[in-house]
Amino acid sequence: MNFHTRLLEQTAEARQGLLSTPIIQGTLRGEVSLPSYLAFLREAYHHVRHTVPLLQACRAALPERNRWLREPLTEYVAEEQGHDEWILDDIRACGGDAEAVRAGAPGHATEVMVAYAYDTIARRNPLCFLGMVHVLEGTSVSLALLATQQIQKVLALPDAAFSYLRSHGLLDREHTAHFEDLMGRIEDPQDQADIVHAASAFFRLYGDVFRGLPLPGSRALGQLAHAAEVTA
Repeated sequence: MNFHTRLLEQTAEARQGLLSTPIIQGTLRGEVSLPSYLAFLREAYHHVRHTVPLLQACRAALPERNRWLREPLTEYVAEEQGHDEWILDDIRACGGDAEAVRAGAPGHATEVMVAYAYDTIARRNPLCFLGMVHVLEGTSVSLALLATQQIQKVLALPDAAFSYLRSHGLLDREHTAHFEDLMGRIEDPQDQADIVHAASAFFRLYGDVFRGLPLPGSRALGQLAHAAEVTA
């Protein structure tokens, strides 16, 4: 069994934990709201803005045995530039305040996930970041386009409100195939174990991000709507 297949098998339970979060399951059933989508975009901005710095940190910390990864990581950096700005454009297209999001802070779960990414590169093994890549890009392929269809159908938002989800749903198909090839070249048992460990952790951490989003019809959304009326 090749390493990529083993990675999928050994993280399957953690992946299911992410996919079973109430907001993801509700979205796939068409249970969506504009405040929920804007909350998702806010958190997406605050972790996507770290993608390039994390790639650069991973590349800089590579041990000699993994120097061959420098070129693929450099290519990833070029491809990921500016994706955080796409998210701000989507927020504007939804009528949200993109500059407030830019200047604001992430939710606790997002902050913890990003902090763990930097920490595990520096403390454990820079290849642990590939576990985060597996979680974010693999999840995008399976969910992004389906979620976009449901959100747009219910909320009647313009295409301009989905540049991040649509682009990632398409781009990450290519990235996932490339990622599988890279995993086939990782032969060190400790590197493999560290990537599996990190991927399992990131599935849980990313799940916490989704569990922290307000559900459509929740009390939190009612409070947001009331606040908007007060400040209008």
